[in-house]
Amino acid sequence: MSATAGCLEQMSNRGVGRMAKNLLSAALAATMALAAAPSLGQDYAGGSYTVQGRQLGTSVSLGGSVVPYKEVTLSAQLPGRIEYLAGEEGDGFEEETLLAKIDDAELLAQRRAAVAEYMNAQTSMRNAGVQYTREFWNPDSMNKAPGGMGLPSLFDQFITEPMSSMAGTTRPGLDRHADLMNRGAAVDQARNAMLRASSQVQAIDAKLRDARTIAPFGGVIVQKFAEVGDTIQPGQPIYKFADIQYLQIKVDVPARLMPGLQKGDILSAHLDVRNTAVQVRVAQIFPMADPQRHTVTVKFDLPINSSAQPGMYATVSIPDVNAPSRSLSVIPKASLIWRGSFPAVNVITEEGAKELRLVRIGDEVGRDYVSVLSGLQEGERIQVGPSAQESDWGASPSGGRGATPSTSMPR
Repeated sequence: MSATAGCLEQMSNRGVGRMAKNLLSAALAATMALAAAPSLGQDYAGGSYTVQGRQLGTSVSLGGSVVPYKEVTLSAQLPGRIEYLAGEEGDGFEEETLLAKIDDAELLAQRRAAVAEYMNAQTSMRNAGVQYTREFWNPDSMNKAPGGMGLPSLFDQFITEPMSSMAGTTRPGLDRHADLMNRGAAVDQARNAMLRASSQVQAIDAKLRDARTIAPFGGVIVQKFAEVGDTIQPGQPIYKFADIQYLQIKVDVPARLMPGLQKGDILSAHLDVRNTAVQVRVAQIFPMADPQRHTVTVKFDLPINSSAQPGMYATVSIPDVNAPSRSLSVIPKASLIWRGSFPAVNVITEEGAKELRLVRIGDEVGRDYVSVLSGLQEGERIQVGPSAQESDWGASPSGGRGATPSTSMPR
């Protein structure tokens, strides 16, 4: 036991993941529970068992509901008409599977228009770039000249314009700078138009993704809220989707019982299926109590492949540390004989005869034992194993059937 605890401490110091630590804590708690249970002994192997007493703490049985480990409500993100639904309640799907689709014909038309606008913006961008390059290498301001042909035009280019520049009436450099800025502004405007068109395409693509409902994880459709052809609005639910491979029991525990619970503790629970007994682990303790009911929500992990289903009723035995412990008799489960809803055991008398006795049982102790509230005393011997089921119920002294056995009621 100390070696296991030391291993847990080393894992904590080395920063191993919390899940691995919780699993080891659960194993440690289960080992401690089994170690604390009464030993089987040689008498057990021989088909009999001596009733032993044990100091047991008081526990409170609280009811709760079985819930999925993960559950989401898939709602519509866009207004429109539903044109596809994947399945019905109970159908399972893998992650990334298409579950529902809203009619997107209008969105596709808008996307085509946005793509056309983007292509026009690209064309304007290329044209503005060519115009800017031409202005940079072949300035239009340097080629400007007054109208006319022949000698007057040459006279204006070689005499009139230089003289005007020398006189300060014209500034060719300023004109060239203005032309470059004009071409550069055209390039910037074309680039902005292209970015705006690209953003419109991206926005429409996001809406097209919202028109499709995808399974966020592998799971089962728990509830269906719409049908094909329904017109829905944003926020209206379509499916309730859950992962039912991993189940939990959700219980509202009174605040006074919380000192007896810690994350990772192993407790006993009963499912509403033939009163099936299972071991559960404290998985999550909510940090705040309900201010009206003064209860704390606690979730318990159920074993994988258990017979539980979401929504099923279940009970969990919560230890009450505030109540004093009491001494109760403890017997193996294999000694119980069920006739209807009444448990009984075969008590071996001092003469070696068997006496069928009804008992009142309490909580489970470990995996293989159960406490007895009344009907047995410490030190009495009872029959255990397959031979215990071959009782004298209904057998006559001569070996025939139909006689009433010697049966005593719980004391």
